Amino acid sequence: MATAAVCALSLGTPYVPPHRLPAALLDADDSLAGVVVTELRLPRLLLALVAGACLGAAGLVLQEALRNPLAVPEMLGVSSGAALGVAAPLVLAVSIPAAVQPLLAIGGAAFGGVLTLVAAGLGRSPSAVLLTGAAVAAALQAALLVLMVMADQLDLQLIYRYLLGSLSARTWDDLTGLWPWLLVAVPALVLCAPVLSVLRLGDEDAEALGVRAQRARFAALAIAVVLIAPVTAVCGPVAWVGFLAPHLARRLHPTGDAVAWLPWSAAWGAVVVAVADLPARLALAPVETPAGAWTALFGVPVGVALLRSRRRRPARPASRTSRGVRERGSGAAVSSIERRETR
Repeated sequence: MATAAVCALSLGTPYVPPHRLPAALLDADDSLAGVVVTELRLPRLLLALVAGACLGAAGLVLQEALRNPLAVPEMLGVSSGAALGVAAPLVLAVSIPAAVQPLLAIGGAAFGGVLTLVAAGLGRSPSAVLLTGAAVAAALQAALLVLMVMADQLDLQLIYRYLLGSLSARTWDDLTGLWPWLLVAVPALVLCAPVLSVLRLGDEDAEALGVRAQRARFAALAIAVVLIAPVTAVCGPVAWVGFLAPHLARRLHPTGDAVAWLPWSAAWGAVVVAVADLPARLALAPVETPAGAWTALFGVPVGVALLRSRRRRPARPASRTSRGVRERGSGAAVSSIERRETR
């Protein structure tokens, strides 16, 4: 992350050597390099880190809640719904203040997520949620294609760049608009992490331990929506960060659980987006490419390779904590059955 940060602040036109970065940050008003670093590169870097952390954490929440390593925001209708909520007013020529765009994104993401849960029976089956979410995402993407057909040439270019996920021309105003939503999402995410570890045991064991699996899964999706929608409103749907970051966290900490993986998944998500923004800004300079294109280009094959290597490794023995949770869950289930038989 430190290396990506230094490269993001130094590379470009003008080039600022790393040893001159402190002076450029302190003398922002006195030099061209200071203005470029503080007003253009620094907010873009911080936005990449915050957006990547939100997407990485949301990806872990979805994968743990649905007990499926392929559960990502792109396959549950959340990202597509948020993009539809932001793109629709632009095509329909509806004047929307910038402060309202996160609300539109959250409304669209909530619509896609709730539609997925309702169509899948309110989250009773994790596999049904994932399959239904893929269908809902395809339908929302079809609606986006209809909007793109209706748009003029200028709006079409803006929508196309937005749908691929871009950090171009982002300023401090875009970054400050994310903090109110993070103040709501982060405490809820911390409270949700222990419940995700229980959901991994299965719905029956979770119910035996006092966790209502259906409500917990719905709450997890709501937290993921609050994490994804504001980022999508500002940057667009940066693809497959929520898929790659949790797998990197699990690979480096294979014996952990959701509580241990959550901060690492957020950190790896921040690294992935910050690194992907470098070729997006510099590879075809002076033309900028969307960062989401680079995350999809490298994120999917790397994530698939991590999945394959994980399947090839022998299963590790369960830790004392997980064995104790399973034993307590089994004991609670057996005792409840005995009480019913006695009655």
